[in-house]
Amino acid sequence: MLGPVILAASRSDRMRRLVSAAPVTKPVVDRFIPGETVDEILPIIQDLTGKGLELTMDVVGEDITTPEQAEAARDAYLELIDRLKPLELGTRAEMSVKLSMFGQALDGGHELALKNVRPVVEAAAEIGTTVTLDAEDHTTLDSMFAIHDELRQDFPQTGCVIQSYLFRTEADARRLAANGSRVRLVKGAYKEPAEVAYQQKAEIDKAYVRILRTLMEGDGYPMIGSHDPRLIAIAQELARRAGRKLDEYEFQMLYGIRGDEHLRLAAEGHRMRVYTAYGTDWYGYFMRRLAEKPANLRFFARSMVTKG
Repeated sequence: MLGPVILAASRSDRMRRLVSAAPVTKPVVDRFIPGETVDEILPIIQDLTGKGLELTMDVVGEDITTPEQAEAARDAYLELIDRLKPLELGTRAEMSVKLSMFGQALDGGHELALKNVRPVVEAAAEIGTTVTLDAEDHTTLDSMFAIHDELRQDFPQTGCVIQSYLFRTEADARRLAANGSRVRLVKGAYKEPAEVAYQQKAEIDKAYVRILRTLMEGDGYPMIGSHDPRLIAIAQELARRAGRKLDEYEFQMLYGIRGDEHLRLAAEGHRMRVYTAYGTDWYGYFMRRLAEKPANLRFFARSMVTKG
């Protein structure tokens, strides 16, 4: 399987240099990451919301090694929120954050990440929107869920992400559904050992459906993070069986993937949120997108052949 190989490459400085230097890289990256600055991304936000879509914004970044870098990540989100304020989009433009960017992996990282993310959650609430805490590898999840619980005491709309390939996730979903959380369910994009995660696509998909049923039947707000047409159809059926209205769950897909499907779902009255990343430190995010879906890798390889 190529996925684990690509994920390993996402952590390689040598591969980062090779991919970044390739002439074809920028136009391909632009498919997934439409800007590097707030000024570049604001027209994208206005265009997508004007088409009836919603967004979750991710300021990309990897390998935070100092408290100062973590504070810079915090400030980048605060700048984004400040620039969103006059647009008055409310929850149509929310934020997604990785706690690793806020210092989670540093000494005293749990407290540091909580300290840095809280101002972002507070600022988002002030403009009528919210923040979702992204899931990373399994070693970070206990800290992420503890920070999520802490933030929800003052900001109950704070969301989190769970990953169907992890064995623990069915229990996490039951707890979160009972607590009325906003929960994005994804398959998972990190290389995880067989001791903690399913390794086969069929097992991951079956777990996804089981977990999604739990979320749909619970008290929370499910966010279906998938581009898989079969899982989207299953989600619609599970929502119907659970008696959910169209505004009681939403679909989420990545910017640059299945754009026609984004518009189709929105036209049918579904809440359709586009996960839109921007920033200069795009390499790790880009490589995970290639690892998640063979079609993405084929797209990149074709571009290397035809434009390299």
